[in-house]
Amino acid sequence: MAIATTNPTNGKCLKTFDSLSSAAIADRIDRAQTAFAQYRHTSFQQRATWLQFVADILENNKQAYGAIMTQEMGKPIKSAIAEVSKCAWVCRFYAEQGAEFLKDVPAITDASQSFVRYQPLGIVLAVMPWNFPFWQVFRFAAPTLMAGNVALLKHASNVPQSALLIEEIFRKAGLPADVFQTLLIGADAVAEVVTDDRVKAATLTGSEPAGAALAALAGKQIKPTVLELGGTDPFVVMPSANLDEAIATAVTARMLNNGQSCIAAKRFILHEAIADEFLQGLTAKFQALKVGDPTLIDTDVGPLATPGIRDELAAQVDTCREQGAKVLVGGDVAALTATLPPALQAGYFYPPTILADIPPGTPADQEEFFGPVALTFRVPDINAAIALANSTPLGLGASAWTQDADECDRLVDELEAGAVFINGLVKSDPRLPFGGIKRSGYGRELGREGILAFVNQKTVWIK
Repeated sequence: MAIATTNPTNGKCLKTFDSLSSAAIADRIDRAQTAFAQYRHTSFQQRATWLQFVADILENNKQAYGAIMTQEMGKPIKSAIAEVSKCAWVCRFYAEQGAEFLKDVPAITDASQSFVRYQPLGIVLAVMPWNFPFWQVFRFAAPTLMAGNVALLKHASNVPQSALLIEEIFRKAGLPADVFQTLLIGADAVAEVVTDDRVKAATLTGSEPAGAALAALAGKQIKPTVLELGGTDPFVVMPSANLDEAIATAVTARMLNNGQSCIAAKRFILHEAIADEFLQGLTAKFQALKVGDPTLIDTDVGPLATPGIRDELAAQVDTCREQGAKVLVGGDVAALTATLPPALQAGYFYPPTILADIPPGTPADQEEFFGPVALTFRVPDINAAIALANSTPLGLGASAWTQDADECDRLVDELEAGAVFINGLVKSDPRLPFGGIKRSGYGRELGREGILAFVNQKTVWIK
């Protein structure tokens, strides 16, 4: 599998990299195991100091690191810079809170002393996606390293520069050699790493098939895993909602990362009493979005990461339209391309699109639309809204908008998701656990739960 940096803004391949051989992979695992034998005995204070240095490096170089992300996968530069800052935040959070999260927890039993002690497992493999090239890695790495584990990163093959930069950042911050290593390997080499006895656990953020494959491999080895997979997140709007705020947030929620986010709002479930007004406002804001060069600070929507992602999204939209859905705005790649400067016309752009009046039986029922496409549905009441929101096999995040206390309680209790945000944008936050249910995965990252994902929760009983 080729490992290359291809700029999705113009389709040009900028750099290529050789994949590691089996011998090189084995050597990296050897080095990680050697590093763990010593790193596990470092103090929380020392690990915290290193993480604070990592945060400093991120903050001091956020423009440069953001530019690399934009070049590799097309995210608007303002979003890329913000992503680097968020990575610094998660490092500081675990530097400040990690020791408290992992301190012994006493228990009253028939022993003279009993408690739970949290200890690192060893080498943890992270299989990470391209859509948030830095954030996805750092939200894993900060708690994992703070807990005393060591990390191997298999990043997506279209963001190798980001992957190598992250390893360099940890080295610059002073962490011991080989505590964090990037493996430039294809998906076909993951099994070789997961099945190595010295690798004790794995985490993956990505597609359902990738998650299922990793979980199957790890399961055969009796190794713990954390999976964060896809989402078809609902955005429910009830009549009492602040519509102006809901519409503004809906645009942000759908266009985040050019629409390529697992927790982006994708299905807009609108009570019929406000549906027309909501759609009118949403359409106007979609039409005003600036699509173009993501390196420009005023660009709202850049290209999709690969031509395959764009083609799949276009096929999903076309199928919905052929089966009766109405396109309120967008949906025409050729028309968008004609408006772009010549230098961008080979890029992987897709227009901000809204589908309405979607009949049953289209891809919108069950599939994730990974790009700037809003799927809108009308419902007569809260019962229908909840039923539609829960009708897919995925359950990552959900946003619901209401000023009615009873509706709020029902939405919090009954929406099937790993996170429910009322009157706000679904987002990951270092202070809160993050993850999904159903086919959106299992386990949690971030918060106290995130640092406990890869530790031995050892029961200690002393007579």
